Amino acid sequence: MSTALTPAGALRRIAFLLERAREPSYRVQAFRTAATVVASLDDAELDRRVATRTLTDLKGIGDKTATVVLEAHRGELPAYLAKLEEAYAELAPLADDAAALRAALKGDLHAHSDWSDGGSPIREMAEAAIGIGHEYLALTDHSPRLTVANGLTPERLEQQLDVVAALNEELAPFRILTGIECDILADGSLDQTDELLGRLDVVVASVHSELRAPRAQMTERMLAAVANPHTDVLGHVTGRLVIGRKQRNGTQRPRPESEFDADAVFRACVEHGTAVEINSRPERLDPPRRLLSQAVELGCDFAIDTDAHAPGQLDWQDAGCARAVECGVPAERVINSRSAEELLARTHG
Repeated sequence: MSTALTPAGALRRIAFLLERAREPSYRVQAFRTAATVVASLDDAELDRRVATRTLTDLKGIGDKTATVVLEAHRGELPAYLAKLEEAYAELAPLADDAAALRAALKGDLHAHSDWSDGGSPIREMAEAAIGIGHEYLALTDHSPRLTVANGLTPERLEQQLDVVAALNEELAPFRILTGIECDILADGSLDQTDELLGRLDVVVASVHSELRAPRAQMTERMLAAVANPHTDVLGHVTGRLVIGRKQRNGTQRPRPESEFDADAVFRACVEHGTAVEINSRPERLDPPRRLLSQAVELGCDFAIDTDAHAPGQLDWQDAGCARAVECGVPAERVINSRSAEELLARTHG
């Protein structure tokens, strides 16, 4: 590999190799967190931190990650990365391809703010996206029926559109794309008014309820949502959780996949121009590899998204890119590898 990796790139590559080698998750996350922190620094600040040896004063940077940054900053191949590449040589080409795909992404089409169940204001999410090199970020807070996630009523969504318009004037040329993660209701309709959906830049349609519905019923529900002219992205398609969420009684069980006719749903996505989401959240990693490979074979387009609920989670795209490369997703079929203008021509077309 080339030694001309940026410090953040070297940290991300280490995280990738550690994850592929099934190293403990806390170790992987340490390097991902450090990459996010370093990527948020401008060149002058990074130079100053390196010169004054104050990298470890930053939250999320420890001695080991600081050493990687210092070595990469000098144009060297960090010793720790070299050691990993020797140990896991068979994974290095895949890491190169995943890094190239990540570099090609210009934005993220699924993110939440504190207007619904996210933890940070819209501005903070946008500034974090700018910090990791994105050109745009779709703000996709939840729709009304998902009350547990403080879903947006039509009135609150109208207010949010005004807030986003004002922020876009301040943050230009970066752009916050207006959007929503719209609940797919039991009959396949979308949980928001047609008028408002028509005004949004990006509509992610996702199933959040009755996940154990019979296969035929779930298939019809998803087919109706995919065929809806407002739907741009089919979110976390199986609804699975590979890491269960902790419940009030202390249990934490994974959630199985919803059952549906994947062949029919993916063919409908191709027919109607609806992208299949590659959801990068660690507890989702949805769709599973077998279904992602099936969607590739059938000709689907994709959106590699984080479903971020906090600024640091925007860096989770690395995991989605790794899965995309493993399953043969061509970069040209990832819609958020396109410029904002090209993307909007698709979603508004």
